[in-house]
Amino acid sequence: MPLHIVLVAPEIPANTGNIARTCAATDTSLHLVDPLGFRLSDRYLKRAGLDYWEHVQLQRYPSWQVFTQTHPEARLWCFSVRGKEPYTEVAYQPDDWLVFGSESKGLDPVFLEHYPSVRIPLSGPVRSLNLSNAVAIALFEALRQLGSQV
Repeated sequence: MPLHIVLVAPEIPANTGNIARTCAATDTSLHLVDPLGFRLSDRYLKRAGLDYWEHVQLQRYPSWQVFTQTHPEARLWCFSVRGKEPYTEVAYQPDDWLVFGSESKGLDPVFLEHYPSVRIPLSGPVRSLNLSNAVAIALFEALRQLGSQV
């Protein structure tokens, strides 16, 4: 498994469905950390993921603590508008974990204190990108660096 996407407390089912489809298309695992703002049976989640759900390598965790206990050696990159390093300046490695927060709040500042933080530079009046767009931008840059033909 070359890369992992981690969503911490995602709120919008269609975003998570779109991210799941991107993960299926790139053979990237998807990890969801509770609380989720929807049920996994949500029709909007299923619709956005289309019929690709069987190809999604999905894991769910009841908390961030359980996630970190399950994957203590994970090399994490926390994406945030407050991140320190531009996403294109990170030297991604196989088995990296790209971590994203909820649509309305992003990642709690404590994440940025404990883990390397990354940002997708923005200009203009927009505060942040749509979560599924941000995941796709970051994932495809990491895959490009790793020489993926996806």
